[in-house]
Parts: sequence; structure tokens; C-alpha cells
Amino acid sequence: MSIRYFYLSLLIVLLTGCMKNKIENKLDGEVLLKQKCSKCHNLDMPPKSYDNEIAPSMMAVTFHLKDFIKANDPSEHEAKIVEFVKDYVINPSRSKSFCDKTSLDSYGIMPSQKGKVTVDELEAIAKYMYNTYDNQKMLKIMQEKQRLARMPLYKRVLEQQRCQNCHDIYKDKVAPSFLSISKKYNNNKPLIESIKNGSKGKWKNFKLIMPPFKKMTDKDIEGMVNWILNLKIRDKNEI
Repeated sequence: MSIRYFYLSLLIVLLTGCMKNKIENKLDGEVLLKQKCSKCHNLDMPPKSYDNEIAPSMMAVTFHLKDFIKANDPSEHEAKIVEFVKDYVINPSRSKSFCDKTSLDSYGIMPSQKGKVTVDELEAIAKYMYNTYDNQKMLKIMQEKQRLARMPLYKRVLEQQRCQNCHDIYKDKVAPSFLSISKKYNNNKPLIESIKNGSKGKWKNFKLIMPPFKKMTDKDIEGMVNWILNLKIRDKNEI
């Protein structure tokens, strides 16, 4: 084998691998679902409801397909649903739909997506739908929501935001303890500001920068700040 032929073969292999990776990246079902479907369908699980929905939630669509499309061999169930999605999205019709009459009258038949999504993209989307919108996953999500809802607000926030990676309630760590913070402040405004937008240089002995917690709700922030400020007047055993 000549050196030139060897390098040419190597180049072909590398280019083929790159092209394969690009194709696989494009066919990310989760990304495609957001790009192609989120304008009409709610993608949350459990879904949020809106007054003027133009299409059913993707969870409802998937659960409906799983209920109505049967397979003698369970291993073929996913493939049958994928094939249905690939056909229906390009060539939708009332006769093909598994929706009840009331839903069809309310939402109407979805417009054909021919030219807007490829068959390969639909396959990736359908597979993601099948494996994501799952009854057991839904049950675990609901159980977790119930567990968190039963917790006192401050305990839930400590867990969800991982506050105790940096803070302890009574002892200083890489950041001041919540009790130290409580003793320093007498009103909630500076603390609310620090949680929302982060802070730096407010504590001489601590170099760690407080990051902003932009995704926390105002209710959680205010509840957490009230809990912190009350630490200095509460008995340690009550916490």
C-alpha cells in the first residue's frame, strides 16, 4: 500500500466519521421536538394547561398513541408508533386520527408538516416521545412533587438549590453560616438582592462569590430570607 493511498483512506474514514456525527447531532430527538413541535404542543410532563390551547400536550398525544396502537409483540410497540407518527405528521387526516370527536372538533386536524420536517427527523422525534412520555416516569415525577410539597419551604429550597454545598445553618463553611447572615442583617432587602443577583465582597473572610439564583421564584426567595432572618431569635432545637 502506497503512502498516498494510506492517507487517502484515512481521510475518507475521518470524513465519514465526521459526517456521521453531524447527522447524529442533527437527529437529537429532544432538540428536534423543541424546534419542530413546541410552537403548538406543550412539552412539559406533567403538562401545563392554557385557556387557548391550539393542540394537545405532547404527553397526552403520546399516552393516547400508546393506548390505541397495539402490538402483539411488545418489542414492536415503539416501532409501530414511530411509523404512525412518520406517516400522520406528513399526511394527517381525520380518518387516521385516534383523537375523540370532541378533541378533533376543538383542535382540528393538524396541518401537514411536509417540507418542514424530514422522515428521519420524525423518527428521532417519535422515538424520543415514546421513551420520554412514560407512565412510570410520570408517576415518579408526581411522587417527587408530592414529597417536596410536604417539606417546609426552607428545607425544600436547601435541597433543590444545594445551598448547603456552601452554607451550613450554624457553622461557617466556604460561605458564612445562615445564622451569621441572620445576625448581620435586620431587613430582607439586601438578602433578596443577593439571592436574585448574586453578591461579592460583602464578607471579608470569604472569597467565594455568591452566584445569582435567577430561576428561584419570588415566593421561595422571600420565604427563605424570612427563615434566615428569624434564625437569630429561634431556639436551635426548633430547626
